[in-house]
Amino acid sequence: MNFGQMFHVGIRVTDIEIAMGEMTEATGVKWSALQHRQQAIWLPGADESSVDLRFTYSTEGPVHLELLQGEPGSIWDSGEHPGPHHLGVWVDDVATTTETLLSEGWTLELAGRSPDAGYGAFTYVRSPTGTIVEPVSMALKPAFERWWAGGEL
Repeated sequence: MNFGQMFHVGIRVTDIEIAMGEMTEATGVKWSALQHRQQAIWLPGADESSVDLRFTYSTEGPVHLELLQGEPGSIWDSGEHPGPHHLGVWVDDVATTTETLLSEGWTLELAGRSPDAGYGAFTYVRSPTGTIVEPVSMALKPAFERWWAGGEL
């Protein structure tokens, strides 16, 4: 994994519209179109399912801010701990990157698909010291760049 490919910092928030306004007022940051979807996920020891998720990214980069508001009990639920949550990194191969990190003692927190299905387009892996990194498939980069420029995701 190449941290030169880091492209976002994920931040959990309790109210995404309020957080967007606060950050815009404080820093002048602009936001991509707010997304609201049932995000497909796979959790260790569970079947594939989905989670209600609202998110947006700052249009500015190269390291974007990602605001996330997830349903209660999900990994994106800010609960009593809103704030910085994870680092997102573009990778060529999510499965290989994830397997390498797991072999080095990292823990799989979540994936877009099951390991048998190649993990999907992203995973969340936690380092032995607690940092969560999200390897994201480089194949998604053109869609994100279009979204950051004002188009659809």
